[in-house]
Amino acid sequence: MADIDDKPVHEVRPTTQAMKIPARFIPSPTVEPGHTFASVTDHISSIVLRRRMPLLWSVTLAVATLLVMVLVGTIGKLIIKGVGIWGINHPVGWGFDILNFVWWIGIGHAGTLISAILLLLRQEWRTSINRFAEAMTLFAVASAGLYPALHTGRPWYDFWLFPYPNTMSLWPQFRSPLMWDVFAVSTYATVSMLFWYVGLIPDLATLRDRANHPFARVLYGALSLGWRGSAKHWYRYETAYLLLAGLSTPLVLSVHTIVSFDFAVAQLPGWHATFFPPYFVAGAVYAGFAMVLTLAIPARKMFKLEDFITIKHLENMGKVMLATGLIVFYAYGMEVFFAYYSGNVFERYMMWNRAFGPYWKMYWMLILCNGLAPQLMWVKRFRTSPVMLFITAMFVNVGMWLERFVIIPTSLHRDFLPSSWGMYHGTQWDWSMYLGSIGLFLFLLCLFIRYLPMISIFEMRTLLPGAHAHASGEGHE
Repeated sequence: MADIDDKPVHEVRPTTQAMKIPARFIPSPTVEPGHTFASVTDHISSIVLRRRMPLLWSVTLAVATLLVMVLVGTIGKLIIKGVGIWGINHPVGWGFDILNFVWWIGIGHAGTLISAILLLLRQEWRTSINRFAEAMTLFAVASAGLYPALHTGRPWYDFWLFPYPNTMSLWPQFRSPLMWDVFAVSTYATVSMLFWYVGLIPDLATLRDRANHPFARVLYGALSLGWRGSAKHWYRYETAYLLLAGLSTPLVLSVHTIVSFDFAVAQLPGWHATFFPPYFVAGAVYAGFAMVLTLAIPARKMFKLEDFITIKHLENMGKVMLATGLIVFYAYGMEVFFAYYSGNVFERYMMWNRAFGPYWKMYWMLILCNGLAPQLMWVKRFRTSPVMLFITAMFVNVGMWLERFVIIPTSLHRDFLPSSWGMYHGTQWDWSMYLGSIGLFLFLLCLFIRYLPMISIFEMRTLLPGAHAHASGEGHE
């Protein structure tokens, strides 16, 4: 019998059709076949350089602009009248302000996770969604930053939060977790901005070379910092990008851990729990990936990006959402276990009040949205369906907001003394502030899609077969 090494390669490795492998077992490609360097560059850059945008983009921008106007009006009312226009009272001193702050910070986690951690782990599937997710991070942090700045009641004194030298030698209270928030969120925003901008530089140079309008050429040229694509430029770029990825990675864990300390260091039943840091971090990644799916699926259809944001990307995001959702659901179970195992009457009553008290609808809707709906992701047919992924992500978005509501007002409205119990309901100004922050987020996102490449052009080109021609010993294409 002839040795197998003497056989031609096509005889040793039968094709997929000959082996009759079911289609569900064939891995989805990261980039659909048939693309060249030129076609990738043309398709992605044309979204920015085109004269007319799709109707859905225009409608989204119009609605977002209207909501930003509502936000500006609400902030004006808040500065004139004070935080009394909100529904906060005694004992619920924290309401929509901190609730929405934590919700927005959580949404901002997916961008750093996709960009930094998956880059360090060399996961190629991050390439089509990292730029989009990074921008989402920045805009979510911008929306979140409104709340700590305004919930103090006198935002013109917010500079007192920063440790600057002054003649009276007044310093912030560094033992306060709210002070830790200032440093954690500002550091997170700064590093995320640098990471996003450094990744944009090669693509800004591409837009500079392709722009037709003189002003656009000057603007993109200034932003590209004189990029010429030389070996020295690429070496410095890769070094800086890798260093920023290393700096960003611990921030994924630290930022929401510090946000959780706002609650965990208190003695209030429902807050005083040691598992809050990992619980909040998992919930943040969960919420972040749900928001990426919520925004990427319509954008994929709107701009015909199915070849670049493939089913493989959507399925992997669905898997991450399922994994982090299981961690969050496990934390819900641990809350019940700790309350009853502790033997503390106040902790037991807190848990009973969440499930059967005045806000019981919020709690069980939370279990439905965050615990039960994502279990659909176990089924591959649902995990690879953009419609089902979008519906599941919307459930998670609502569920994560309800989770913050259950943690904050539900724990505050009935504390140790029955004589101080009260109810909390958001006023029209609470809701207008919340909807206005959503408008600000969408407004910034629409401008990003219009004027900057939402997918990394040069990174997408590295995924094409021609990019590895030298490594495989093949010729030029």
